[in-house]
Amino acid sequence: MTHAIIETGGKQYRVAEGDVIYVEKLPQAADEKVTFDKVLAVVGDGIQNFGTPTVAGASVTGTVLKTGKGKKIIVFKMRPKKNYRRKQGHRQPYTKVQIDKISV
Repeated sequence: MTHAIIETGGKQYRVAEGDVIYVEKLPQAADEKVTFDKVLAVVGDGIQNFGTPTVAGASVTGTVLKTGKGKKIIVFKMRPKKNYRRKQGHRQPYTKVQIDKISV
């Protein structure tokens, strides 16, 4: 089974064909194709390609399943004895992607 290390949204993901990953929000809509060109490594089935920093000519293609927002987190700021309290919620947007093909 071939695995690849890709970079998107400032984070790195280890993916294989058929995997479903959650990445930072992408501009593509649902059911559109997305191509990840920043492939850092491709490993498996006798293949070991490590990029410096990326593997030349390698790409990973996937299909956008949906976009959405994650669970709400609470950001609470407080200064003791100063009557300063701020409560704020945040929901991080994400894109759910299914990996279709890893090409070297």
